[in-house]
Amino acid sequence: MEGLLDHTLRDVLTRLGGVDVCVSEFIRVTNTVLPRRAFVRVAPELLNQSRTPAGVPVKVQLLGSDPACLADNAAALAELEPAGIDLNFGCPAKTVNQHRGGAVLLDEPELVGRIVAAVRRAVPAHIPVSAKMRLGYNDDRRAEDCAQAIETAGASDLVVHARTKAHGYRPPAYWDRIADLRQHVRMPMVANGEIWTVADALRCREVTGCHRIMIGRGMVADPGLAFAIAQHGATGDKLAPGQGVAWSRIAGLMQVFWDGISLRVATRHRAGRLKQWLNYMRRVYPEAQQAFDELRLVHDAAHIERWLKLQSVTGLDA
Repeated sequence: MEGLLDHTLRDVLTRLGGVDVCVSEFIRVTNTVLPRRAFVRVAPELLNQSRTPAGVPVKVQLLGSDPACLADNAAALAELEPAGIDLNFGCPAKTVNQHRGGAVLLDEPELVGRIVAAVRRAVPAHIPVSAKMRLGYNDDRRAEDCAQAIETAGASDLVVHARTKAHGYRPPAYWDRIADLRQHVRMPMVANGEIWTVADALRCREVTGCHRIMIGRGMVADPGLAFAIAQHGATGDKLAPGQGVAWSRIAGLMQVFWDGISLRVATRHRAGRLKQWLNYMRRVYPEAQQAFDELRLVHDAAHIERWLKLQSVTGLDA
């Protein structure tokens, strides 16, 4: 999730439990082998045995269309011992697709297969190579072809976002199509798309037949969602949105988030990053709505820092 779920937010969210593995934002590959710093900039977890501070493994995702160049970059990345290398065939962004990256490649299953095969050959066997795809570009007619190409090429597993590029992020997610794909491939599959609650996760598993699910925006909005899903699996308790983690703990982690972005984000953009997260969380937490309203017109980083300290003084992050 470029521009949103970066390593700082991965750090915060994985502290709350329930997450088995993360995938980084994509690293765009064009016509050259990227230097070590390019991989580390997007996935600094590579300097920590490819794990978040909470110990959750992080796969590093590559995006491009040239099999040879992607293979060369994957080989360079493999020297940093990532927890896995993931290949992006799902990004719906117009600019990315215009430059032959992401979901636009789903119209060319043969090329998708060549990319996966080239990367798999270039990477040591102990490093998993996985892929993420949507159901297609303008339609889903070639979804089965793409999934089979990815499997034949040697991918360890496949995440499927149950919408086409044309669907964007509009509800619903077509989970039944993931179930269809599972009839055509035998590799492990992970279901993704429109999972905002524990009830969504349970229904997604039922419809798709996938036990493993990937959560993106749903966990940004409800940071305790993965924990709540795991808790249900362990005890059968179905926690309501926001019950997985109390707001008092979220409020405390906002300072951790702020400290993290302050190390790498320009001062003028820091307030926007915090408000971006609050904007998602107000779907679940009334306290996030209140905080968003208070900070909506604030752009000064020093003001935000004072506001965060006040939350501590008033006990909101106790």
